Amino acid sequence: MGRAEVRIIGAGLAGSEAAWQCARRGVEVELYEMRPLRSTPAHQTPDFAELVCSNSLKSDSENTAPWLLKEEMRRAGSLLLQIARQCAVPAGHALAVDRVTFAAKVTEAISQEPRITVRREEVTRIDEGGQHITIIATGPLTSETLAGEIARLSASPEESDLEGTTRPLPHQPAPPSPHLYFYDSISPIVEADSIDMSRVYMAARYDKGSADYINCPMTQDDYGRFYDALLAAQSVEERDWEKLNYFESCLPIEEIARRGRDTLRFGPMKPVGLNDPSTGRMPYAVVQLRQENLRADSYNLVGFQNHLKFGEQARVLRLIPGLQNARFLRYGQIHRNTYINSPTLLRETLQMKSHPRVLFAGQICGVEGYVESIATGLIAGMHVSALANGDEPVPPPRASAFGSLTHYVTHADARNFQPANITFDLLPPLEEKIRDRKQRHRLQCELALKNFEKWMQNSEINAMKA
Repeated sequence: MGRAEVRIIGAGLAGSEAAWQCARRGVEVELYEMRPLRSTPAHQTPDFAELVCSNSLKSDSENTAPWLLKEEMRRAGSLLLQIARQCAVPAGHALAVDRVTFAAKVTEAISQEPRITVRREEVTRIDEGGQHITIIATGPLTSETLAGEIARLSASPEESDLEGTTRPLPHQPAPPSPHLYFYDSISPIVEADSIDMSRVYMAARYDKGSADYINCPMTQDDYGRFYDALLAAQSVEERDWEKLNYFESCLPIEEIARRGRDTLRFGPMKPVGLNDPSTGRMPYAVVQLRQENLRADSYNLVGFQNHLKFGEQARVLRLIPGLQNARFLRYGQIHRNTYINSPTLLRETLQMKSHPRVLFAGQICGVEGYVESIATGLIAGMHVSALANGDEPVPPPRASAFGSLTHYVTHADARNFQPANITFDLLPPLEEKIRDRKQRHRLQCELALKNFEKWMQNSEINAMKA
């Protein structure tokens, strides 16, 4: 049977990985990216796979849930994970990358692949019934026009299932969708040589991994001044058609602070496990800075996403010890995230139930996080390759991280669906109850990898037959 043409919309993390997976299986791909013709509120470059919120791809500690997902991705031949390791910067036990180098290398690899044709244009129409197989991987900042088109595809006679489109301005057409969405956030970045190193120290929490984080220690008085200034700072004005509905695990620091005077000390400013070598004691609070690029000339304020005016950010953040003369390369920002109600719309293969030649991947399908976005792009690319060869795609096993992630996305409570990161809570429990958490997680990882390897072998055998 002849191979069908594949179109992938969006050259972010998921779309780039999906295109690569198709190409390495001999499938011709058209990859559409609207940047630089049209940008978004968060992107700054035309490069593929641009990381806009952070540079961390989460824990690399063995037998953690993020490690398990990355290990499955490695065994499945993830291009983006391979490039991430080439661009890694020191981050203790986490995998963090030089964002500029990472995006540039992904763009180069995808652009040079002969089976991938890159088209720099905005897609505004989905041909769900034609010859093409389509992966929609437009991410959390899908354009309003395409969001309306997705709403059309997902609409039932009673309602639409597109989550995340904002209420339009008066001159814009109203997309046929309810207004359930969340906002995501970006942390500030400071120049390294503007940090007063005499007032900070290098350490990793509990000395786990290498001491790659800059730690800004606070006394109780320091914290009090910072907290009061933060609460008094002016936020960016909320437009009358907006309702800020933040993702709970990515709250702006001022939102966390409003929940109580000590909430920051139990959140992004937690000092536990970070003893100050100058005193031998744990500080009252700590702000951690993570290296942003390979040159080590910029640092990210970990967990310090916010919705404050830029001038207010400079004033408040310079109250942090060591940052009194900080020069900001980027201020914190808030941007809209768009996602579909996947439990209603998608099969476990990420195909639409009503339009099986249309698949979704990345954050728009309801996963949260860079690693999760790449993973769903990888699996969508594998499934599309099967479809292009006239085969039926087979979802990954439930016991695997891949299978658990796609199972959650497609089986969660549709009435209360929220995007999710990979956690052990998503994996099925072991048949035998094991109280020791480390042992339980180790056994879950072993079982997951065993099942995933068997599924991969069967998938590759079927691909070779085609």
